[in-house]
This record gives sequence, C-alpha cells and structure tokens, in this order.
Amino acid sequence: MNKNIFKPVLALCAAAVMGACSLDEYDPLGTDTSASLTEYEKWYGMQTKCYEPIYSQLYTVVDFMSVAEAGTDLWLTAKNSDNTKELFYYESLVPFANKYWDKAFIQAYTALGTCATVIKNGEKMEQTDAVKTLYAEARFLRGFYHLLLTTYYGPITLVNHSVEDGADLNPKRNTLTEIYTSVINDLEFAMNNLGTTPYNNNRARATKKSALGFLCRAYVQAAGQGLTAPDGTSYWDKAANLAADFVADTEAGGSKYGGYLYDDISDLWASNNNRTNKEALFVAAGADASMDTETWNNANAGKSKLFTLFYWNQTLCSDISKITSDKQNYFYGRTNAGVFAPSKYLLDLYTPSWDKRWENTFQTSFGGFSMQQPEWLPYSSQSIKLSPKVAKLYGISLSMANKYIYPYADCAALPSTSGGNQYVASVWPKGETSGDVSKLQKPKNVYVMDYPVAEDENRIFLYLSKEKMTAEDKVNRIYACVDIDDLFDETGAYLSTNVGNAWAGKYGQTNPLYQAYPCLNKFQWNYEGVFYGSNLQIKNGDVYIMRAAEIYLIAAEAYQKLGNGGKAAEYINKLRARAARPGVTAETYKLSNATEEDILDEFARELCGEHQRWALLQRHQAFRTQLPKGNKRAAATYRDIHKWRPISQTFLQQIDNAEEYGDNGYGTTAKSGLEGFEQ
Repeated sequence: MNKNIFKPVLALCAAAVMGACSLDEYDPLGTDTSASLTEYEKWYGMQTKCYEPIYSQLYTVVDFMSVAEAGTDLWLTAKNSDNTKELFYYESLVPFANKYWDKAFIQAYTALGTCATVIKNGEKMEQTDAVKTLYAEARFLRGFYHLLLTTYYGPITLVNHSVEDGADLNPKRNTLTEIYTSVINDLEFAMNNLGTTPYNNNRARATKKSALGFLCRAYVQAAGQGLTAPDGTSYWDKAANLAADFVADTEAGGSKYGGYLYDDISDLWASNNNRTNKEALFVAAGADASMDTETWNNANAGKSKLFTLFYWNQTLCSDISKITSDKQNYFYGRTNAGVFAPSKYLLDLYTPSWDKRWENTFQTSFGGFSMQQPEWLPYSSQSIKLSPKVAKLYGISLSMANKYIYPYADCAALPSTSGGNQYVASVWPKGETSGDVSKLQKPKNVYVMDYPVAEDENRIFLYLSKEKMTAEDKVNRIYACVDIDDLFDETGAYLSTNVGNAWAGKYGQTNPLYQAYPCLNKFQWNYEGVFYGSNLQIKNGDVYIMRAAEIYLIAAEAYQKLGNGGKAAEYINKLRARAARPGVTAETYKLSNATEEDILDEFARELCGEHQRWALLQRHQAFRTQLPKGNKRAAATYRDIHKWRPISQTFLQQIDNAEEYGDNGYGTTAKSGLEGFEQ
C-alpha cells in the first residue's frame, strides 16, 4: 500500500500540500519547503491556502451539508428515497471511503498541516502588523478545523506540528479535553489579536467577531461533552458570559466586536446584502471578480451547488408552468438534485401569521418566468391559458378554465466578464400583464412572496399551503393548491407514490405534485455576479458559516442550561421581535421562560439548513428524544455509536495502526478507538 498518498491529509508532507495548492497566476511557494517559508511572500501565499477547503468544498457541496444536517429531526429525503439513507436514516451506515463523512474529514484535515506550518514559520518572522494579523488568522483557522473535526468525529488527532516535521504513520488520538483546550486557546488568541475589519478588507478573512463566534460555539460544544474548563469554570458559564457580552456590544453599536443584527429578517436574506452582510460573522465567500482574488486562487470557488440540494424539479408540472427543461430553468436554476426536504416537525414549528421567517426560509409559492428583457422568451409566450383538462388534473376549479396564468419573474441575460451570462430576475407587478419591462420591480428577494398568497394571484402555478384549504378556499384560485400536510404519509415520511394512498383519493392518481415540497431558499441567490454562466447548477453566493443570530441563541442555550430560563427567553424574544410582522403585538410571540425544548425549537426556526443541527443535537444528547418528533425512520435505526460520525476509511487505510486507532465503533476495525479519550 502506498502510504504517501495520505500525507497531505495528516499534514505530514509539505511537498504534497504545496503541489495541491499551486496558485493560478503566481505561486510564491513553488516547490520550496525549506525555511524560506519565512520569506513574507511565500509565507503569505501559504497562509491564504489555509482557507481553501472552506470555500472550495466544505460549504459549497453536498458532503459537509450531509454530515452537518442529515440524520436529524429537520430533514427527510424527497419521496422517502433510499439513495442517501446512510446519513439521513442511519441505515447501512458502513464507513466506506469516498462517502460524505469521509470526504468532509479529509477536507478539514488537509488544511491543518498548512495552518500549523504557517503558525510555526510565522513565529520566526519579523512581527509586522501584517504578520501578526495573518498569524492570528492561522490560529483561528487551526481552531476552526479542529473544532469541526471533534464536533462530528469525537476524539481525533490534533495537528499542531508542521508539514516540515515529517510523517507519523502511527497517529494517536487526543482526549476531548486536550482537543477543546487547544481549540479554545487558538480561538481566544485570535479573538484578542484580530481586528474588527478584515485584512485587506477581504470579507472572506476572519475577524475578531469570527473568533468570538466560534469560541462561543466551542464553549457550548465542550459543555455538551460534560467537560469543564481547566480553571474549573463551567463552559456553560463561559458561553453565557461571552455571548451576553457580544449581544450587549452589538446592541450598543458593535464597537468592540463589530457585531450587527438586522432589525428586519427580510433584510438578512435580501439579495443585495448577500456579499455585504452585516450580520455575518464568518463566510464562505463566493467568487467575486470585483474583489481581490487571493481568496480563491486555484480552488473550487465559484462552484456552489447548495441550492440544488433543497429544491424539487419544476419540470414535474411543465404543463402548468412552461418550465420544460431543467437545463434552461433560468429562474430557479437546474434543480434536478433535490434531496433535503423539510420534516413536518420543522414546518410545524413556524406560525406564519406572525413569523416572517416562514417565507424567508421556505419557498412555497412557485411561478414561471419570461425573458422579455433579452428577448429570449417573450412575455406573451410564457403565459399559460389554463385548459379544462389541466385544471382538472391539478384540482383547480373549472371556473378558472380558459383564464391565464402569467409569468411571475423576468430574467435578464446580462453579459459578464466573470462567469458568463447573469440571469438577474425582476418581478412582474401583480395585475400588470402588459409585458412592458419598464414596469418590472426589484424586491428584496425574488424567491420570497409575501404571506399569505392572495386569492386572485395569477402569477404562480403552485401554492403549498401551511393551513388546510377547503374546496371553497380554492374555488377562486387559478393556481394549484396543495396542503403541506398532504405531502406526508401516516409515519411522517414524504409520499413515495401517488397511487393507492390518501393522496390518490384527494388529488387523483395522475397529479404529480406529491413530489413537491417547501424549498429552503437560504442558498437560492439571484443578483448580478452570482451566476456561473450556462451552468445553472451553480450559484456563487456567500454562505454564512456563522451569523450574529447564533450568538443570541447560544446565550439563550447557555442560560437555560444554567437554570435561568427567564434570561434565556429574553434572547429568544430579541430574534422573534425582528421576525414579527408589522402590527403583531409582542404578547403574540414572547416567551417568559425558555425550556430546553424551546431552545432546540428556536435553533431550528432560525438556523435550519445552516450546517448546525447535528452538532446541536449531539451536544444536547437529544437524538433519542428529537428523532421521533421529526424523523421516525432514523429514530428506528439510531444506535449509540451514531453519536459520532465514522472515522474516515481513507485515513485508516493510510496509517499503520488502524486497528488501534479505530473507526468510532462501526465495526471495520478491531477497536472503536474511543476508550479513554471521551474525557
């Protein structure tokens, strides 16, 4: 077996790391792995590479999303499919190589040797302001990657040695105490030495608020493992104090940490705020030609496919929408890879009558589009005259037959020097059917339609209703209406067929809409610069790895764990206030005393889909209690070994002591490897 191929993952071979990280136009590293890495330009180039897995893999593709969100109470597979059953349902979860958990493990480990090398050499350099800042960033990133790994894989091996130090093919695990002590030391150092403005004003780089945010996350994750700080202080106390300090500073203007919380939840998800988001603490930055391209270099940046994971394919009902090809769906993108469908438990957590997070989190109204502006698809050609046959198929009143469903959006085709055409969408005003492009409007987010949908709305072809609708409710609506509850079977799983079940009796055996579901729209971006030309599976938006709202929730979580549910409720109420609709009184949504259940529910409402749910359930030891609420199929197969994801088989195949190191109890090695290290 060639052991050398795994050296970059363990950060044991500098040459392998350098070769994988060459820059597009200029490689300050070359193949030099000597002490010349203390020369600023070479060191700076290597420091930049520490960020690469964040925007090239972890927060742009399916691997880490599946590790971080699947197998929880919030997400099911569309049509109750089996193709991702290992992580969604813990079925046949055998730790093979090249699976999602394997890839995420390697992606995070690959960067750690680079971080350690930057740290080691940075300590030898002249301590200019630039070196100090970049060194602190490297400490942040080392803490970030170690925290990610221990959160999901438990006791792993700390990588605090440089790639120049040579290979160790008999790695030893560290205890959780050792790991969290290292993580917290790195993050505390970064918080104390980074500024509130990113280096070179590059939004992809870490700042003081980034370090604070992940320090809060490290505190609560450590507390959830039953650990105590070296000085004897409770990690819940540390989390509560630091999170409270951040909130107080944010509400006073953010001078200390640079924090900000939008007053209106719709501004958080507004397209114009995606790349300049004030609430973001740390981002996986999408490719941006207007900015310093140092952040992306030769990485996979500009190839985010996250939105495709959460959308059903609109060609399912092309007879009512004229969206006939997923390869030419310029409004929604190529949505042919949808697998994450929200559980009924998650959807039921929202009360849309007061909570604007409903439509700013899930798209439930779907309309067609024209391309009148570039004259590709004239407005008139994209209007649907509803035939009696189609009306009957979709359960639309025959009184609507021979009336028109008009396009909702119009997509431009703007030429761009970066990424090809940009299909920026505008919205046709309700009631305006002239096709006059001068009438087009620019809402904050084109995928968000105000709740509730109007009865006389004629720009959508489908509405998935949170409330049950009677025949009388539907009679004057030209669009198809489906009660969200009808998309689930009696076990809470999504329907896998429209034959021989309640759907067939209510909607008919030929109605295809049982395959639809509310779509998470947090990664469904639309603005100039976000598109990747003709590849409609890709959108280059910024992914918020952490944002200020999470610190409010961590404050609530920590105070509740410390027995102060009243104080915890105050932080939850702050988030609810900015999500409340105009005219809604505080008494409608305010909590007076938050329980642990309230904490878990509020995390779901605010952060669903944002790479956090599995970690939350893990630190609350809540899989046994939460899975029956939202994911009965997973509840039936969940076992104690699933408290950690499997150790990477790619890793185990490259070391000499795999049987001793262990796979976390999944049965491919003689030992689990956990004994004596979960402390």
